[in-house]
Amino acid sequence: MNIMSKPPLGLKQPKAKPNPAYLRKVRDLNCCICEAFGLPQLSGTTAHHPICGRFGNLKCPDHEAIPLCEGHHQGDFDTSKIAIHRDRALWVETYGPDTDWIAVTQDKIATTV
Repeated sequence: MNIMSKPPLGLKQPKAKPNPAYLRKVRDLNCCICEAFGLPQLSGTTAHHPICGRFGNLKCPDHEAIPLCEGHHQGDFDTSKIAIHRDRALWVETYGPDTDWIAVTQDKIATTV
């Protein structure tokens, strides 16, 4: 972000508008981790809003969500995988920051339109 696009001091950046259509497209994809690492996807795909490098409690905009199976996302039902919300440090060490998968996801969605 260049300095000219920042709001004046004391004003927050405007929140991105919800994009449920994009999130549906993300959920239609296979888990990006299972696919990239040749793992079997044992659960449905969820839309994960990246959390690496994020400060505070601001959620990433919907157009930056990535597809993760339940095992790689929450790990509540599929405990056979490393879930980012259970052990972020191990997940990042194993697969890299979740933000690295945003462009891959956006490219897949752009080519399926």
